[in-house]
Order: sequence, then structure tokens, then C-alpha cells
Amino acid sequence: MKKLLLTGVAFAAFAGAANAGCPGITVADMQGVAPGAFPQQFALATFEANANCKMEFTGNPDSAALNARIIGNGDLPDMAGRVPAEPLVVVPYDAIGKFGGTLDALSNATEAGTSDFMSIRHVNLVRYSDDLQTIVPNIAKGWEWNEDFTQLTFFLRKGHKWSDGSDFGARDVKFWYDNLATDSNVREKPKDYVLVGGEVMDVVVVDAQTVQFNLPSPKPGLLSHFANHYAQGFQPMGFLGQFHPDIDSNADANAKAIGFENGYDAIKGYYGNSDWMDTPTPMLTKPDLVAGMPAATVPTLESHIIISENTEGRHLVANPYFFQVDTAGNQLPYISEQDELFVGESEVRLLKLVNSEVDYKSQSLSLDYAPLLLENQEKGNFTVDLKPEIALNTFSFNVTSENMAKREVFGDLRFRQAMSVAMNRDEINEVVFFGLGAPQQYTAFSPTPSFVTKEMEQSFAQFDPAMANALLDEIGMKDVDGDGTRELPNGDKLVLNIQVAAQGGSVKLVELVGQNWRDVGIDNTVKEITTDEYRSAASSNQLDVTFYTKSQPLAVILGISELFQPPFDNYFNHTSGMLWGQYVDTDGASGVKPPQWVYDLMADIDIFQTAIVGTDESNEIGARMVQNIVDNLLFIGTVKAVAPIYHNNDLKNFAEFKTQSYAYYRTYPYRASQWFLDE
Repeated sequence: MKKLLLTGVAFAAFAGAANAGCPGITVADMQGVAPGAFPQQFALATFEANANCKMEFTGNPDSAALNARIIGNGDLPDMAGRVPAEPLVVVPYDAIGKFGGTLDALSNATEAGTSDFMSIRHVNLVRYSDDLQTIVPNIAKGWEWNEDFTQLTFFLRKGHKWSDGSDFGARDVKFWYDNLATDSNVREKPKDYVLVGGEVMDVVVVDAQTVQFNLPSPKPGLLSHFANHYAQGFQPMGFLGQFHPDIDSNADANAKAIGFENGYDAIKGYYGNSDWMDTPTPMLTKPDLVAGMPAATVPTLESHIIISENTEGRHLVANPYFFQVDTAGNQLPYISEQDELFVGESEVRLLKLVNSEVDYKSQSLSLDYAPLLLENQEKGNFTVDLKPEIALNTFSFNVTSENMAKREVFGDLRFRQAMSVAMNRDEINEVVFFGLGAPQQYTAFSPTPSFVTKEMEQSFAQFDPAMANALLDEIGMKDVDGDGTRELPNGDKLVLNIQVAAQGGSVKLVELVGQNWRDVGIDNTVKEITTDEYRSAASSNQLDVTFYTKSQPLAVILGISELFQPPFDNYFNHTSGMLWGQYVDTDGASGVKPPQWVYDLMADIDIFQTAIVGTDESNEIGARMVQNIVDNLLFIGTVKAVAPIYHNNDLKNFAEFKTQSYAYYRTYPYRASQWFLDE
């Protein structure tokens, strides 16, 4: 076998009987206990052996009261009926925490600016540790690859429960894959990450706690995908299955009994039309039905579950069946409740942060906010850390614009080159990022792997207005009417309508670039809009220019092909070439046929994901992909910089993050289940 990682089988020999109770060790003070197979956590058997103890479990004193607020839950059993037989033992960073309190969070809207909050409660089969390099067990207690990376087996925890007390197991993984992720009645088109080279996998239930992914071709990055992605590789078959006709013959009747048209309608009501955890629940979409529903939201394995929701925010309580405990045997999470407030206006969000009304925030915090936050952190009892961003602020022109004159210009490589060298990236760095960034072209990969050269990173990233003007003249874009701005080659007026969502990057940056482009005769307007408005306009092919952060680590790209297939990302991120994507999705039945370089990129990413990282083959393909990207400049990079991370000083066991980024799913590596409030 290629790799065997079963975390419940490491034992140490000790003389004498085990101590009653276990030492509450922390990362700061291990008290002489030898570490386990993975950093900052143990399998129960390993911890008991290494610490020479027998763990006794303790729950939150308010668990019964919190459980009573979860619609559909029955009475709470004792700890033996709530914690798995093989719980994950988490080593807190600084201290054994105390139970209670409410964590206050801030998002932009129901499905905007929410991922930093969702990542607090997030779980998946595995996780990246806080070194952002080591994959460690989470929902799964271990995994096993075969020799050629075409079979990945996960081993689950005996006795693991969903938040409603029902059994979790291998069937829930298979149900997620077969009946949700790849069922065209639920998802019209499967997401890229559930496919291998565009083909489905075969998911096999080996036994109640063992599930096997059989891949049509090698994909070593599949494990990495489960370690960093928001989409969880499981859903509750016991709950959602009652609405799925392949699982329950009474699915439609079950759905109609609580007000849905049919079973699939109910699944979409609970599970949503996307796989984001922030999809509004039926509690919001069908508030008159709450009393008759078997649950207000889908049972979860996360640390907290939503119990109420409206257009102003969400409220969550601790999952009474959560599978993690600390080293003293306390069931996590420590924090009893979470409250999420939706605030659409960036100025109001900033004011709430300054006024210490929030416990943690990272998403939608641009460096523009840093001076005011840093100035008030001592008075406000909060801390602001400036950490590197992985993603890069990028622009793209609509190469499939419905306006054919614009499409011709935007599709001309010389125009994109001109717009790139017209940008004064050094000025952007100084004005927007206080000199803390580095000008760079978009290469898709970030941090930079070895096969990306400096020449690639700086391709057409120099400030050269003379070159920009010459290229625009060559295209035939002249100032015909003498107003100081250029017309399209056919004589039509050109004014770029640049719409910006603050969640996607700095509005100040866009304004500076807008002025750079006006300096070479390209007229434009800049308008800030909400994230939802931006995403809707971009996905419906309505924008001249798109702007958002973009780039992913190698570890993510090994599992997800989106950056290399039109429209080059998903609805929630920076897309371009929407009609190219439509053409590919429909096998040419609709949309616009992409140029050959796009097909070359699509072919290369499929090969790249089958190769072993670091080999000559992998590096050669990776370099070819990056060269293709920088040569065609569909996405134009600006400056890679830093961004703020905010947390209340009363929030304890809060580790310093390595990045302010979405790439590793924000907070997920830093084990928020062991945060506690000391107010």
C-alpha cells in the first residue's frame, strides 16, 4: 500500500495502572506527554497510552438547554451516547477552555462575506494543520491510498453521530456523492472537484465505518481537496434521503406533507442549489412551515448548528453530539452560541469592528481598513494582524461580450497587453498597500511553485504607458472626436463600466487603475455594488470588466481544475469568458467556441492532476500551463499584498494565522472548536 494512516492504533507500553482522568495538556505545555502521529491532536487510544491515563468525558453544562433549541432533536443522552467511541482529542493552544458565551460574527449578506464565519464551525473528512502543509484526520480517523492513487479509502469513527443523534457513517458519504453531488436532478452539472478528468468516481461502502473512492484515473490531489474545501464529503442520508426518490419510495409524499412540490424540491430547500453552507434554510424560505418540519435545517457534523435565521442574520448553538474533546475530556466546542449579523455597507461593518462589536473577522477586510483598526485596537481591546494574502487582485475583460465591437477589442491580445502595462503597479502598492506588497502578473498559482519563473511573474507587468498607447493605436482605437478618449475601431464610443464588490478587493485600487486607463485614453466609470449584484451581473455576461481576487495554492489546484477551464472559476469567484464556458458545457450546442489555447489549458490541467508533484513531468506541465496563462493575459494581475485579521482579545486559544486567505478555507486549519471566551 502507498500510505496507511490509521490514527487509533499507536500504543506505548507503560508500567503500572493508568491514572484516573487525563492531564489537560496544551500546545504551550505538553507536560511531558509524547506527541501523537499528527500535530496538536491525538486518537483517543494514542493519547491515553502516551499520557498513561483513562479519559473521562464532560459535557457543556448547558448542553440540554442548547439541545432543546434545536428543532427536531429529542432528549439528550448521557456523554456515552453523544461522543464517538473514537473521538478526536484536540490539544488546545494555550489553555483548557471554559464553556459558555456567544461568539459575535459579521457578514455582508446571507451568501456574501460569510466564509470566514462558516470556517469557524467547518469540518471535513480531513484538514490541513496550521502549518498549511500537513494533512491530518478530522471526520475521518484515517485514510489509505493504493499504489497508483486510483483508490482512496477513508476510515470513519465508530459511534459518530449527526447533530440530531442519528448515526453517521460510510453510507452518508456515498449518499452525498451518488444522490446529491452527481445527481443531475440536484446539480444540473457536477462540480469539477467531484470528478476526475471529467469522469465520475465509484464510491463503495465497504462497511459501516469504511468508504472507498475508486477513481477512473490517478488524482493524488483528491485528499488535499477534502482537506481545504468548503464542500463537505458527506450529507445525512437519514434526513435528506426521505426526500430522494432513489432512497425512499415515499419521497414526494414526504416532501408534500411539509409544503414542498416534490422530493427534489425539498432537497434543494434544505441542501440548497449550491453546496455552500450558508444557503438559506427552509426556515427563511418557508417560515410558515417551521412548526411542521422535522428539522429547521439539515443535521450537521459541524461544531454549531443553525437554529434561527432571517434576512438580518443567523443564530447557532453548539452541536451536542460534536466528535471532538480536549485533553481533559471536555467535549468541544467550548463556545455555546454563535450570532452572525448581516451588514451590507462596508462603512458600517468597519464601525462595528472599531466599536468592538465583533469577536473575529477576516473576510472582506481590505488593507484600506488597517490604519483605523490599528489606531483603535488598544482602546477597543482587539488585535489586528496583517498577514499575506494568497489570492491576487485581478482584472479581466469580457471576451464574450454581447456587444460584438467590444468583444472584438477585448478578445484582441494587444488590448489586454496594453491595459496591463498601463497600470502603475508601484503606485498601487504605495497608495493602496502602503508599500507592503509586490507587483505581479497573474499566474494562477500562489504561493509560487518552483516551475514558475520571475519572467512569468513579471510578464507585461511593467508600467509602460508608451507601449500601451502604441498597442491601442495599432488596434485602431483612436480619439476620433477629440475629447481625449479613444473610440472603438468602428467609431463607437467606449466607456468601461467597472463595477466593484468590496469583498473582491480594494475599491481604491480599482479607482487608481481606472485613472491609469484614462491616461492612455480608455474612458471608464467605477461604481461599488454589493457582492450579490456583482456576482449576478458577472455570471449573466453583463460586465465589461470583472475584478476580484484570484489565485490558488498548488495543493488546491491538484484537486480542483476550475482556474483552467472556462469560465475559469465558479459563481462565487472571478470568472471570465462566460460564453466560452457555455460552449464547453454544452458540447458546442450554445455559447461561443474558445480559442485553441483554452483547449490546451484544459487538456494540461487534467494531465497535471495525475502527475506526482515535484517530478519532472509535473513541473514541465505546470510551467507550460503558466506560460499559456501569462501569454494570453485573460486575467491581469496587480499587486500581491497583505490584509488584516481581526479578533477580540477576550477570544482565547486564538492562534496567529499564517495567511489571510480563503485558499485553505480561512479559519479551518486553526481549530476554532477550542476557542473560548474569557470576558
